[in-house]
Amino acid sequence: MSKHTLSVLVENKPGVLTRAAGLFARRGFNIHSLAVGPTEHSDVSRMTVVVDVEGLPLEQVTKQLNKLVNVIKIVELETTSSVQRELLLVKIKADINSRSNVLETVRLFRAKVVDVAPDAVTVEVTGNPDKLEAFLKVIEPFGVRELVQSGLVAIGRGSRSITDRSLRSA
Repeated sequence: MSKHTLSVLVENKPGVLTRAAGLFARRGFNIHSLAVGPTEHSDVSRMTVVVDVEGLPLEQVTKQLNKLVNVIKIVELETTSSVQRELLLVKIKADINSRSNVLETVRLFRAKVVDVAPDAVTVEVTGNPDKLEAFLKVIEPFGVRELVQSGLVAIGRGSRSITDRSLRSA
């Protein structure tokens, strides 16, 4: 399976997310993760969409997505030319015997303890998807009680901004 990360600038209006997600679904694309939030312009939101593609024409979907009235610009972000991060909150079993080992693992991954209970710790980890996957593998033997993971957010490297030229011409 081939994953592609799309950064989609859209007008900040009701229903835009529904129409965009519906387009992916109608074309048979599986949305692996989706994060939506405001940009530096109050009337524009950024959707970061990671889609699984296997033999399906991503170009066709991006062209159709561009035809949606509220879509301003679409950019595919390559892993090497963008900064990509996710957030993971995970509750790990940590009794008196295992707590020091759990905390050492948390330090190794530069994670942060955000809650402590007598038999568990809740940890916040941010990083690229590979880092989060590695962290989960290392803590698995301790026991994961619960976890939640955000969608990927990404931005292009360097000083260029996809909003600069797009919004001047819109």
